[in-house]
Amino acid sequence: MRIDKFLWSVRYYKTRSIATEACKKGHITVNGQAAKASREVFPGDQITLRKDQIVYKMSVLDIPLNRLGAKLVDMYRKDTTPAEAFEHLELLKLSKEHYRAHGTGRPTKKDRRDIDGYVTSDNEEDETVE
Repeated sequence: MRIDKFLWSVRYYKTRSIATEACKKGHITVNGQAAKASREVFPGDQITLRKDQIVYKMSVLDIPLNRLGAKLVDMYRKDTTPAEAFEHLELLKLSKEHYRAHGTGRPTKKDRRDIDGYVTSDNEEDETVE
């Protein structure tokens, strides 16, 4: 079975065309080699794919005949993605919310002045030290 069809059938990608694009961009490797969308996948292959800033790792157990239900996916692949990858994603989400709460919009004029004042005061201190 083709790698794009396999990833679509085990529900890593919503459509085959999205899986094909990921192959073209080099986000998918099979047994350590970059994979084209037409690459055949066999039981025992190790697949690595990068999606949403997470590097997923899996091994192929069997080849499905068609797209599977979510409960049946584990019969055809074994997920070996380390837990640290998911923890890293959580840290990224928290770091984005550090300065402004989600949904508060763009900075106000006061916020912008405070940011500009902070940046210029740092530059002035650097000039006086030299």
